[in-house]
Amino acid sequence: MRAEGERDDRRDDDGGVDVSTAQGRRKRWRPRPDAPALVALLLGLAGLGYRLVLTLLTLPTSNSDEATFGLAAMHIAAGREHPVFLYGQRYMGMAEAYLAAPLIAVAGPSWPALRLPVLVLHAVFVWLLYLLTRRICSPWFAAFMVGLLALGSERVVRDQLTAVGGRPEAKPAVVLMLLIVVGLAERRIHHRRLAVGLFGLLAGLAVWSDWLVLPYLAVAGLLLLRVSGRELVGWAGVLLVGGFLLGAAPLIHDNLVAPPGQGSLSVLREVNAGTGAHPTWPARLAGGLLESVPLAAGLCPGYGCARATIWYGLLYLPLLVGAVVLAVVAYRRAAGRPAGIRVRPLTHLALLAGAGLTLLAYVRSPLAAIEPLGNARYLSVLQISLPAVLWPLWLAAAHARRGTAGVAGRIGGALAAGALAVLTVATLAATVGFLATSGGLREQERQAQRLADEVRRLGLREVYGEYWTCNRLTFNTGEEVVCAVVDGQLTPGFNRYRPYWARVGRAARPGYVLAVDSPADRRLRALLGDRAEDAKVAELGGYRVYHPETAVRPWR
Repeated sequence: MRAEGERDDRRDDDGGVDVSTAQGRRKRWRPRPDAPALVALLLGLAGLGYRLVLTLLTLPTSNSDEATFGLAAMHIAAGREHPVFLYGQRYMGMAEAYLAAPLIAVAGPSWPALRLPVLVLHAVFVWLLYLLTRRICSPWFAAFMVGLLALGSERVVRDQLTAVGGRPEAKPAVVLMLLIVVGLAERRIHHRRLAVGLFGLLAGLAVWSDWLVLPYLAVAGLLLLRVSGRELVGWAGVLLVGGFLLGAAPLIHDNLVAPPGQGSLSVLREVNAGTGAHPTWPARLAGGLLESVPLAAGLCPGYGCARATIWYGLLYLPLLVGAVVLAVVAYRRAAGRPAGIRVRPLTHLALLAGAGLTLLAYVRSPLAAIEPLGNARYLSVLQISLPAVLWPLWLAAAHARRGTAGVAGRIGGALAAGALAVLTVATLAATVGFLATSGGLREQERQAQRLADEVRRLGLREVYGEYWTCNRLTFNTGEEVVCAVVDGQLTPGFNRYRPYWARVGRAARPGYVLAVDSPADRRLRALLGDRAEDAKVAELGGYRVYHPETAVRPWR
């Protein structure tokens, strides 16, 4: 963390700058963190420790989507595969699998080995966001943000700790890009061309990892153009483009060799149009704002939001608009001042524009209305903009506390302080609620491991199962058991990794691992008839394991 005194432009909690001090002589840098930095460090370590314990306990619970990243990491570690995108789709990068591959090569396949790199990415994100918030807001507000981010309900920590692709690596990339632009404007960066090249590299990597951050990349690019537009005409521009092409090289290459209709844009269009539903705009706004925004902010339990939490969804849009107005006023007041001061409100505007565009893209999708609980994860990138969104509340509370406002200002400041307090308490309550249910979640994870151990003990090596069973089972057994996906009618399902389907298809006597009384279970028992009970070799954890004398493949 940057020690106060590295520059003499010390800020008050209201974001003001002591211009006389800023124009004075520089003091020699001393690596001594001030009080806000120490508080932020303690809060950050507490949040990191909390998440480390969750990682070691495999909380939140694993699933087959995450297991696909784990299987890819195993294949990368063994040199068998070098995937560009997640198996079975062509739009989500595999950076998390590549980061986990060395750990899995050394320690073997396990959920903590898969999640530890994601935990490190989250820690880097919090640290970078602290630095950015301190630069463009104030030290104590930056410490407050670290404390707020240290908390985490099930929905929030699932996005922060599980290897689900894209967001964990894209968020620190975007924040670092904004820090580079601020550093260029403040003349803190000596190797400016290399910094611009790094900006391009980060943008390319972020595009490959997750397209959800495209709005943030767009506004960060505009901010760079505004700050260093003239420098980009020359070698800096060449390094910018070269860095982007290098970072996005896996994406570009895969799309060049993809069959017609299988490129990333085609696949994304198909995914977005796949629901066939056309909900009304009021339904989209209600699902996107009133439920998805509180979920993404960590104010709700994993099963959904109560009516008491919709206040944050109602407040979010006015806060966004108010923060934009505040940033515009601050920019106008900074006219004629050094570029390092003018870039701060511009960075606020970039963060707010990124949040607004992300929210607009989300509510335009039918998914916002159809299933906000399952799709609120797409708004987890709004954490990048949280300091800019909450800054007006902190500013109003700070002015009221100092007695520099009138009666209306003091009332507004008290309301702003109350809103921040309610937000903190609600986030803490959701975190405590998640921990209160963690015992049941841990039991679910243990049952999944016991199921894998039992299948392995029974000597089964090729089995059929449903989607949410298969890759999780395969990863839990370190590929000793290979599972192919069937649907509820025991016909081929969504097999992300096709070699598994081919291997199980060659087995003379495959097994079946099916959830009790699921459509697939009922279908298999109907096909087996009187032989169903004889074919059942185990039942545990809500699953039945079958090993019929002859293979049951109704699609053949």
